Amino acid sequence: MSQSILVIDDELDMLTLLKMIIEDETDYAVETTNNPSEGLKMLMKTDYALVITDLKMPGLDGIELFEECKEIKPDVPVIIITAYGSIETAQEAIKKGVADFITKPFRKETILFTINRVLELATVKKENIELKRKLDQKGG
Repeated sequence: MSQSILVIDDELDMLTLLKMIIEDETDYAVETTNNPSEGLKMLMKTDYALVITDLKMPGLDGIELFEECKEIKPDVPVIIITAYGSIETAQEAIKKGVADFITKPFRKETILFTINRVLELATVKKENIELKRKLDQKGG
C-alpha cells in the first residue's frame, strides 16, 4: 500500500500539475482539493505522509492551514508553496515548524527533491521517537 500526499491549492492547474509530477515520479498517491477547509476534513479522516499547500488562498492562508494541520496531526510534515515568497515569510513559516517553503515557479526536480527530503526526515524522526520510547521502557 502506497502512502498518500495531500495537496491543497486554490488553483486547479497547480493541483493537476503537482498530482501529475508526484504520481509520475514517485510511489505516492496524491489527493487534492482546492478548498482549505475541505483539506482539513480530509486530513482528519486519512493518514497522509505529507501535506503540500499554497500560501495565498481565500479563507485560510497556508500558514493558518499549517497551524490547523499541526493541531489535527502534529507528526505530518507540511510544505508551503507560493508565488509570493519573501524571505521574511519563509523564515516565519520555518520558525513555526513548516517542513519547507518553495517559491513558484519551481522546477519538477526541486519539488521532488524537497518531497523526498522532507519525507526521509519525517521517517527518521518517527524512528528516533520509537527507539527512545523502547529505551525508556527498558529503563535505559
